[in-house]
Amino acid sequence: MTDAATDHAELVSGLIGDRADAWDLAGELPRDLLVKLGASGVLCAQVGPEHGGTGLDSHANGELTARVGARCSSLRSVMTSQGMAAWTVRRLGGTEQWDTFLPRLTSGDLAAVGFSEPGAGSDLSAMETEIADDGAEVVVTGRKVWITAAHYADLLLVFGKYRGGATAVVVPARTPGVRITRVENPLGCRAAGHANITLDAVRVPAGHVLGGTGLPLSLATTAALTYGRMSVAWGCVGILRACLDAAATHTATREQSGRALAEHQLVARHLAELYVAERHATRACEHASASWDTGSPDMAVDAVHAKYVASREAAQGAARAVQLLASAGASDGHVVARAYRDAKLMEVIEGTSEICQLVLARHMRKKVRP
Repeated sequence: MTDAATDHAELVSGLIGDRADAWDLAGELPRDLLVKLGASGVLCAQVGPEHGGTGLDSHANGELTARVGARCSSLRSVMTSQGMAAWTVRRLGGTEQWDTFLPRLTSGDLAAVGFSEPGAGSDLSAMETEIADDGAEVVVTGRKVWITAAHYADLLLVFGKYRGGATAVVVPARTPGVRITRVENPLGCRAAGHANITLDAVRVPAGHVLGGTGLPLSLATTAALTYGRMSVAWGCVGILRACLDAAATHTATREQSGRALAEHQLVARHLAELYVAERHATRACEHASASWDTGSPDMAVDAVHAKYVASREAAQGAARAVQLLASAGASDGHVVARAYRDAKLMEVIEGTSEICQLVLARHMRKKVRP
């Protein structure tokens, strides 16, 4: 990790301490914590210094994300949301919009990104949210569901149909016509602020439309989703590292039949497979980050691959950790129990495992097409 990434990681570790389980049980992260991390640049660390960020590359930011994910997946989810918002502004917006919105995201304002709708989850082409021109303003109408960090957000980046294509518009969360409702009792990342958003003829300045024009839907959404998938993938590496540490410690210190658990062959097999899972996920993420940092044309598909591999390994690895710890890790308030719930959610968000498989299969068909 770079010096800046190490400083960020130490800041996060100090602020989280041993409070992650309590936040998970309460379903809430302290807002002052989020604002402090946002103002420090941790939540969107790839933003450049010219806009108040630290300009980490993808690999350094990934390792930072894994460190956060190992401690608290809910906080890592907010970090993913903030970074995805910043990256969307950077990719789709113009210079004036960079100067307007990026400094807000590195000075304490919190953001959420709205893709999914009641009838458009995996199939974003079915998106119904409309962004309509009306003089110097645009009018935004639609519904978004299961939006990470929306409960905490000051700014909402809402994707919708616009001028025959699609784009994202920046909507201040307290604008008249915006209604944000918490998702009750989510399976995982309980403190990540998942919420549903209703936009009832919400009016914002036309300058809030990123890029000011409609784009092909795939182009408009891929930029944000690629960042989100990278962040989720690295977060899953963190989940695996937390599970491996907990499982290794437990099996080394707990005895059964006069021997440490780790000395029993079947237990050793689970430990070995958990180690392999962490290595497998890490290597996939490192490869995807290298593609990102070198500007590889395969960056988007490598991010899908990393997200698919890491989320699958995290879900299976967390299940192994629960098996190894048994009752010791089967109660709310334990890092392994939390990881088990959080990891399963990672196979759903930012493109389900099935969507990832379709993308990867489509990529291979293109490579062998005559």
